[in-house]
Amino acid sequence: MPALRVSAAAIAARLHAVGLPPRVTEHAHHTSVEVEVPESLSADSWREGLEAVAEADRFGLLATSLGDRTLWAVVRKAVPAAGNVGDQTISDRS
Repeated sequence: MPALRVSAAAIAARLHAVGLPPRVTEHAHHTSVEVEVPESLSADSWREGLEAVAEADRFGLLATSLGDRTLWAVVRKAVPAAGNVGDQTISDRS
């Protein structure tokens, strides 16, 4: 988890700035941000996109055999209690 809390809106803004239009979805305990990554994305834009999602509580890349790539991030709405760090409510992107 990042040292400073970052908002899903800040991550979405950074992704948008490099030409990756984000989809932001509110859930009960977290907010998810997703972008489709085109094949033509430059190395610098990839780096910026990865740096943006790395600020989230969870992030990853979903790649399909058809060549589709979705970069995603999840930001918790509340910090979990000390004994509940492994909260399964955000174990997937849904």
